[in-house]
Amino acid sequence: MAFALQVCGGIIVAAALVQAGIGLISQITAAFRSRKMDRRKVAFFQAQTENLIKQAEVDRERAEQTWSGKRKFRIVERRVENKEGSIRSFYLAPHDGGKLPTFQPGQFLTFELAIPNQPAPVIRCYSLSDSPVNRDRYRISIKKLPPPPKAEPGTPGGLSSNYFHDVLREGDVVDVMAPNGGFHLDTQSDRPVVLIAGGVGLTPVFSMLKWLADTGSHREVWFFYAVRHGGEIALKEEIDEIIASHSNYHGVTVFSDPTEECVEGKDYDCCGFLSLDVIKQYLKSSNYEFYICGPPQMMQSITGQLEEWGVPEQDIRFEAFGPASVKKAAKTDGAEGDSVAGVKVSFTRSGKSATWKPDAGTLLDLAEANGVRINSGCRAGNCGTCLTALKDGKVSYIAKPASPLAQGSTLVCVAQPVGDVALDA
Repeated sequence: MAFALQVCGGIIVAAALVQAGIGLISQITAAFRSRKMDRRKVAFFQAQTENLIKQAEVDRERAEQTWSGKRKFRIVERRVENKEGSIRSFYLAPHDGGKLPTFQPGQFLTFELAIPNQPAPVIRCYSLSDSPVNRDRYRISIKKLPPPPKAEPGTPGGLSSNYFHDVLREGDVVDVMAPNGGFHLDTQSDRPVVLIAGGVGLTPVFSMLKWLADTGSHREVWFFYAVRHGGEIALKEEIDEIIASHSNYHGVTVFSDPTEECVEGKDYDCCGFLSLDVIKQYLKSSNYEFYICGPPQMMQSITGQLEEWGVPEQDIRFEAFGPASVKKAAKTDGAEGDSVAGVKVSFTRSGKSATWKPDAGTLLDLAEANGVRINSGCRAGNCGTCLTALKDGKVSYIAKPASPLAQGSTLVCVAQPVGDVALDA
């Protein structure tokens, strides 16, 4: 009996010791986990602090080195970037020998071009096609635009793109405004990102890809590039090198009209038009930040499909690089009667007035239709050339302006009236 009691007592003590040991181990494990979590938190906050410091330094340098108005740049190099020769890169260095401010990957330069036989300087915006890390010169890559389809014989091609390709040479000087634009990569984010380029819409998206590579980003990156065939692909060697040297970067090339020389699996990955169905073949979820630049029809299609897939609006960012890119169904916040009867737009400087209805387009369209001259450039809310004082009334925008506007000013190329308005034009 005594022996049995001793055994039972021993078992109870052993069980207690085991229980205590388990409790001690749990406490030690919890402590280690806590310390590990603390270290992770410290590392996270340290990384965030370093990023904020770096961004503050970049902002300071940009503020110190940027310029207002026009600055003269020399074309120091021209380079053909695709097999068919339709895209050339132009490398620009400041004529004054001064420093260049950095820019956000995806932003553009605005040019004021003195093209012969034009009544006024021609304003055009071209995206920077290089990484902001390269600070000794800027690069833009321009496609030489042919005449419109089914145009009359002798119809010229794109005014400014043909001027760059056919007239400007190394050593020539052009007037340039500082980097600008609201379509740019969120350099503070660490979320996976999808970059989508169609045709020459490659340029701002490639700037983002190159910056990610140059800064050693560990983000998951998908780069979708859609063209008609291999002859149109630009910057191919740079793209291939970036994708091949980063295990977390993935490239997908889509040809809509491959030639006999194009080999599937080697020159391109998919045949057809780039769509969400193609993108879904490669993405496991929709939890990405999407950046899109390309022909209007492609952008409108893909952005709509992404929204239907459940991608939040703030995660879909796209670039409007021409007037056709921002043409949307007209919307007005005015009363329903205003949409039918129209609203009054007064051009106070010219002493004219006109009636605006949704089918009239933008305020710039209305001004031109009524003989009121307002200087304009990109017609997409980017360059700021059409900035006009809004003397009375309110406007809404069919496309978000690239930069914040001062109170009492409006970009008429993307503005529509909300009730009666008066413009200083």
